[in-house]
Amino acid sequence: MPQISTQAFKVVPLRVHSFLADVPLHDAWVVELPRVRPGITLNEFLRTPGVRLFALSPAAQALLNLRFLLGRVFGWDREPATNSWEPFSTRLTTEDQSKSLAPAGEREGHFRMVYRFENEQLLELANRTVHAAALSALLETPNTYRFYLGIYVCSVGWLTPLYMAMISPFRKLIVYPSLLRSVQTAWNHAFPSM
Repeated sequence: MPQISTQAFKVVPLRVHSFLADVPLHDAWVVELPRVRPGITLNEFLRTPGVRLFALSPAAQALLNLRFLLGRVFGWDREPATNSWEPFSTRLTTEDQSKSLAPAGEREGHFRMVYRFENEQLLELANRTVHAAALSALLETPNTYRFYLGIYVCSVGWLTPLYMAMISPFRKLIVYPSLLRSVQTAWNHAFPSM
């Protein structure tokens, strides 16, 4: 699963680039998916019955379980005090709100919805380690579809840089590749080749 450069990611026509212009892009990944037919949107893909987009491998799930255990022990997973951060959903314009297919603030597992457009979804997570956003996008090319995953991270204190450095090898070698393989599996299930 290729990680792509910040420059390559920022030329992809996505709302997130201006929406989170002041938030550091931490990682960007792309996976090529078969073009089985034209006109498939991210929203259609996400709403396909029986499709679980981000299913983790056992190794990635074990790492995540360890992280959640440590989060409970050290109190990392509580949201920061409300006066110390502002949800990304407060940046939504009237046009963004009218285009969004899911309400801001709706829970998506450990995340909260910021917006879901036809081909772009932004989720956020705020806790004592990070204020982060996860971007999923699907773009059609003449021969394939490209699924993009972008991770944005704001510092919430002294722990953020240390925490991100500590988990970096696990994210890049185990977690993100597992997530992107599950996207390929979900795509093949949702849109089998003829």
